[in-house]
Amino acid sequence: MRTGLIARKLGMSRVFTEDGIHIPVTVLQVDNCQVVAVRTQDKDGYTAVQLGVGSAKTKNVSKPQRGHFAKAKVEPKARLAEFRVSEDALLEVGAEITAAHFLPGQFVDVVGTSIGKGFAGAMKRHNFGGLRATHGVSISHRSHGSTGQRQSPGKTFKNKKMAGHLGAERVTTQSLEVIAADAERGVLMIKGSVPGSPSGYVLIKDAVKRKSPADLPFPAALRERAAAADGAQEEAP
Repeated sequence: MRTGLIARKLGMSRVFTEDGIHIPVTVLQVDNCQVVAVRTQDKDGYTAVQLGVGSAKTKNVSKPQRGHFAKAKVEPKARLAEFRVSEDALLEVGAEITAAHFLPGQFVDVVGTSIGKGFAGAMKRHNFGGLRATHGVSISHRSHGSTGQRQSPGKTFKNKKMAGHLGAERVTTQSLEVIAADAERGVLMIKGSVPGSPSGYVLIKDAVKRKSPADLPFPAALRERAAAADGAQEEAP
């Protein structure tokens, strides 16, 4: 079981196939996604990797978090998340995962925080049909109607579908197709919409209900740090 990725939602666009058919896509940015910590079976009782993405100002990071990032020898990150992995898929601390971690054509599950819509009525929140438009109904056409009973049991049961807070909760959208993955620009394009607001962070994992391609990079698609260091030395005077 491989690790997932943390990405930032940029917005929606569309791409065209060779046949001229347009496909709506959500554009996600993978910005310097690095391994910050590793959980092992011997020490923690389970195997996982903790990833960090983006960058944060040092003054906005708490002192314990500064020590956490300093131990991993990485810059402070804007968002952290942990992914359960198999023991053979553990990564080294400091390794950077690129957008090539996912291949075009494969299916992924995306987890995000849905857009908050405040207090909403029963029709919008639960897709109720509302009351009749005539035959004595007055002013309460969009109400949810009766919620309880008479004398027995004479109460409204818990979890009854009623008006209330809508959105701003963890949502998982499964089996979304990856249309394009650009490791150089750090961009992923996924067919359709994903939960969350633009500029929000989402978690992307291999789909649990679809078979993964046989040529997926395992344990992950990593950026070669040695090659990057050699390039920097060559550029130096």
